Amino acid sequence: MRDLRRRDGGPVIRIGHRGAASLAPENTLRSFRAAVEQGVDLVEFDVLDLVHGPLVVAHSDRLEEVSHGAATGSVRARSLGELREVAPELPTLDEALAYFVDEAPGVGLHVDLKLETRLDELCAALTRHRLVERTVVSSFHVPSLRAVVRHAPEVTVGFTFPEDRLGVSRKPLLQPLVGRGLAAVRHVVPRLLPRMVGRAGASALMLQHRLATPDAVARLRRLGIPVIVWTVDDRADLEEVVAAGVDGVITNDPRIFD
Repeated sequence: MRDLRRRDGGPVIRIGHRGAASLAPENTLRSFRAAVEQGVDLVEFDVLDLVHGPLVVAHSDRLEEVSHGAATGSVRARSLGELREVAPELPTLDEALAYFVDEAPGVGLHVDLKLETRLDELCAALTRHRLVERTVVSSFHVPSLRAVVRHAPEVTVGFTFPEDRLGVSRKPLLQPLVGRGLAAVRHVVPRLLPRMVGRAGASALMLQHRLATPDAVARLRRLGIPVIVWTVDDRADLEEVVAAGVDGVITNDPRIFD
């Protein structure tokens, strides 16, 4: 299993979000390469299922997002060939896994699930590429995490909190609302999180960075649960979560670690 614990006094684990989304088109091999060039320890990417096709690396069913603005509509109902016409850099899961085998043998994988089915297929692909022990799989969907544990017990499993399926936390106009909502639960969350992680069968927590208070982090680490925070793109925020004692940081721009 991938060890996500930060050694006392050591640097945090550096995780590139969707590769390095600030440096190259997200969830593409080009973005993965940009993240690796910046020295990340793991590369995070999303996996989505096509109804009549393979598993692919994509964050959502919105074609506008996957094609980087070139087209609109749905992703999942299209064939891989149709998608490649408007999103030529869209990798299949197998192509992404082959990249880690061939080009980045020392880098870990952080697979964020955007699917609730075909999890046996995901685990089989990780096994086929011999990447199980290098991989972390995360989700807010508890049944999906439990299924991953059944199919690939050697995979490190992380529970994501809170749910942000629509990427609300990344939308500037909604930041004041998001900030108020998270502030309202900051004092309650530390007591709830260990139970949530245990119910999911997870061994790590992927936590929105504004909820990473010293109390919450310390409580979880005392239970042996590493805390990885998302998504930190500002150096001031990075300093704050590092001081709180988190084990790892997910960022769109790995240059913040310099």
